Amino acid sequence: MSLSRRQLLQTALAATLLPVTGPASAARRKARIIVIGAGFGGATCAKTLRLLSPTSDVLLIDARASWCTGPFTNLALTGLRSVASITRHTTDIGRAHGVRTLIDEVTGIDPVSRTVTTAGGKQLVADRIVLSPGIAMRWGVIAGLSAELSGSMPHAWLGDSQVQSLRERIDAVPDGGTILIGAPPNPYRCPPGPYERASLIAEHLLKTGRARTKILIADAKDDFTKRPLFLAEWDERYGAMIEWIPRAKGGEVARVDTTTGDVWLRDATTPIATHLATIVPPQQAAAIAGRAGLVDESGWCPVNPQSFESSLHAGIHVLGDAAIAAPMPKSAFAANSQAKLCAAAIAAALDGRPAPDARMINTCYSLVAEDAAISVSGFYSAASGRIAVVSEGVSPLTAPDGLRRREAAQARDWYESISTDSFGKSA
Repeated sequence: MSLSRRQLLQTALAATLLPVTGPASAARRKARIIVIGAGFGGATCAKTLRLLSPTSDVLLIDARASWCTGPFTNLALTGLRSVASITRHTTDIGRAHGVRTLIDEVTGIDPVSRTVTTAGGKQLVADRIVLSPGIAMRWGVIAGLSAELSGSMPHAWLGDSQVQSLRERIDAVPDGGTILIGAPPNPYRCPPGPYERASLIAEHLLKTGRARTKILIADAKDDFTKRPLFLAEWDERYGAMIEWIPRAKGGEVARVDTTTGDVWLRDATTPIATHLATIVPPQQAAAIAGRAGLVDESGWCPVNPQSFESSLHAGIHVLGDAAIAAPMPKSAFAANSQAKLCAAAIAAALDGRPAPDARMINTCYSLVAEDAAISVSGFYSAASGRIAVVSEGVSPLTAPDGLRRREAAQARDWYESISTDSFGKSA
């Protein structure tokens, strides 16, 4: 790791732990702010709003009482963490941040009157609404795969009961069996996720005496983040256990039979018989964003990157996975960073001050084994309605002794730090 690379990682980690600060205004009026979605983006935004606009009434709403974090899900799937250790609770988050919480499903948003309607019959009016609603799967793209049938080929991408289900399914695969991971087209949540999953499953299989098992990655893309690093680590650690099939070689999943476990790749006439298929479907912004008229033809939400205010409706902000924020990835760290900028912009607007300069950061760690990780980091700025890369860093392809192990330790430290920053200390 070069000095500049090390400094990049250290600075990125430190920056996410520092609350955004700004001058408070004695004339600031009490504002009603509703934050929808208690994940890394929404929870961080609610916390930062409470710090920067202490007179405002901040309400955090999520339909889920608890869920699993996307980061470290792959560790839970392979026994390196317990499912409980990556589970977060909405009421605990509200208590930690000193904000009100409501566990209820938001069924409608009127972006003109800024009214929020919930499944529990509530109608709430706000001065500002912040959505960090996450993603929805695009069903109907892969023949034979639907929301109702997805449990038979669990993706475990939404932090729900599929996490435990997939963990059990992985443990049931016999030695000499076939596991197929379907990787979706861009953009999607956690770009390196399918490849980290393959890595940790392969290690788990080796540890449990199933070295003859094959892992196929059927990819709807011809490239992916940190590809040279992943391929080198797979070759060194797992040999022929993992095979990546890019789209150019027919890797895209076209059809499945959830009853038999058969998977047809694009242009294939015969299926691949699997003992386990974990198919991650194409994605789009969560359904509530569409119902509120906040998505464009891409299925995602266009925003002003200076404040993450919707480009389609004033006074409504969208951040995290649902927002169009390329070249930032759809990651937990990106959502955390965007949330702080969004909260600072809202607080400034309430004070009648200019929005702060847009400076954001991201680091994505990927475990390639229990004691080895690779990473990519970036600093970003926004101007003229666009986000631009200021600087980037990536783990070196040829690693000095101990580097991968140190990055694995950094990954664990990062997870604990950003979880505390976003959700408060665990009980």
